[in-house]
Amino acid sequence: MNLISIFIISFLIALSGALAPGPLLAVVIAETPRRGFKTGPLVIVGHGILETIMVVLLLLGLSKFLNTPFLIKITGTLGSVILFYFGVKLLITTPEIELSSPAKSSRNLPLLGITMSLANPYWTIWWLTIGLGLLLTAQKVGLIAILFFFLG
Repeated sequence: MNLISIFIISFLIALSGALAPGPLLAVVIAETPRRGFKTGPLVIVGHGILETIMVVLLLLGLSKFLNTPFLIKITGTLGSVILFYFGVKLLITTPEIELSSPAKSSRNLPLLGITMSLANPYWTIWWLTIGLGLLLTAQKVGLIAILFFFLG
């Protein structure tokens, strides 16, 4: 596999994840009226930080520890509970519609990006399956291929 192929494949797979509704999109939708245009990029900075950490840890051998059935079940269960909690909370609380400017939120947007990525079981499962496979393929080509994978 060449560098362009690695870039295109990782871009298309990442795009499919980015287009799927999830916790990151919910945070961006909830915070944008308060914070404006910078919300999306700052949330994604947090997500990118987490992705960078994951790539480094996987390259250092974390995949052997993470790819156990017990840990996959725990991750899926905890992520499901967190998503269920957010769903119930959303259904129980009645949103208030304000015609005036909403108050600024004091939430740290990059930290929200990290937290919502970790709370999404899809993210962990993706890294243990598709992401790890692509990363290992890129690693066989060389360090520059890992950069192309990550930039894709």
